[in-house]
Amino acid sequence: MSLTLAKASVIVDAALKKARETNCMPQTVVVLDAGGHVVAAKREDGSGILRFEIGFGKAWGALGMGWGSRTMMERAAQNPNFLTAIVGASGGRLVPNPGGVLIKDGGGHIIGAVGISGDTADKDEVCAIAGVEAAGLKPDAGGTKS
Repeated sequence: MSLTLAKASVIVDAALKKARETNCMPQTVVVLDAGGHVVAAKREDGSGILRFEIGFGKAWGALGMGWGSRTMMERAAQNPNFLTAIVGASGGRLVPNPGGVLIKDGGGHIIGAVGISGDTADKDEVCAIAGVEAAGLKPDAGGTKS
């Protein structure tokens, strides 16, 4: 199964709906396919100019490491030298903060990732999970919340 534009659009729209329902700050949502290519993205009015890059970095890092960005944050706390190395290896594209959620199909295969930025990392992650679930797919945020 691949991540279609239709499914990616559902993820983006449902994540933004959740953000409005939970009174989040303006959000930017980026959905990547398994190869790290942007399938869909939206930036709400008032969302900061770096939010696309941050959301992309959360999703891209989750894909690159094969775990949700919450796990990356937890591992960074345990081994900051490893984080420094992978940020360098990624050319600075990786953002090790919650809000990067792997998208899995019914068989548990990674078909993409969503990254959200705009509010606290925990709120971003809640919106990302809601988006993936609305598309009928399985979210994997990593860490203790997956």
